[in-house]
Amino acid sequence: MTITVTENAAKQIRNQLAKRGKGLGLRVGVKNVGCSGFAYTFDYADEMHPGDRLFEAHDAKVVVDAATVPLLDGSRLDFVKEGFKQVFKFDNPNVDSSCGCGESFSVKETLKA
Repeated sequence: MTITVTENAAKQIRNQLAKRGKGLGLRVGVKNVGCSGFAYTFDYADEMHPGDRLFEAHDAKVVVDAATVPLLDGSRLDFVKEGFKQVFKFDNPNVDSSCGCGESFSVKETLKA
């Protein structure tokens, strides 16, 4: 199982940790919300918890809990600028559909079991 991190995402992770003055990396998760079922969560990772997986690229670290890894397997994490909005964005092959606003998504049936 793997998650790739682009240079832009890695640079943003490093910059945010430098501004904060501490932290291991970016903690990425998925929560149940919205009209389509799931939404991505982003937070600072100050430590590894039991079952966490660590993904490293371009001198940046991304931490994902074990339950979330299957939902993100094969994903690419990028950091993009869309007008005035700057966001982390996933290209996730496990997504079946997303809501109209783009904030939530559903996964393929094989991952729901």
